[in-house]
Amino acid sequence: QVQLVESGGGLVQAGGSLRLACAASERIFTFNTMGWYRQAPGKQRDMVATLSLGGTTDYADSVKGRFTISRDNAKSTMYLQMNSLKPEDTGVYYCNAVKRFVLANYWGQGTQVTVSS
Repeated sequence: QVQLVESGGGLVQAGGSLRLACAASERIFTFNTMGWYRQAPGKQRDMVATLSLGGTTDYADSVKGRFTISRDNAKSTMYLQMNSLKPEDTGVYYCNAVKRFVLANYWGQGTQVTVSS
């Protein structure tokens, strides 16, 4: 069973930065795609950023130019660098990974990010 463990959330003032990390229990090359999703209170879970095995990135329009998704293959860890944070970035951030071949979908437990105005 794949395990994804997020860390790095917290409380930050608007304009500040945070870096989220997602440690996977398996090597990153076993996943087709990894990504970050965000769920604000009372809203659905939305894609924030994704990173394919081949290195292709995709970002939600609302975070383009402010967030950067990356990975460290040796550490089996994915990151989300979040700069110029806004109150609307507040929510629980979930790590997601899609297993190659079987296309099984895995989620982490989530980490809370709160941006104060």
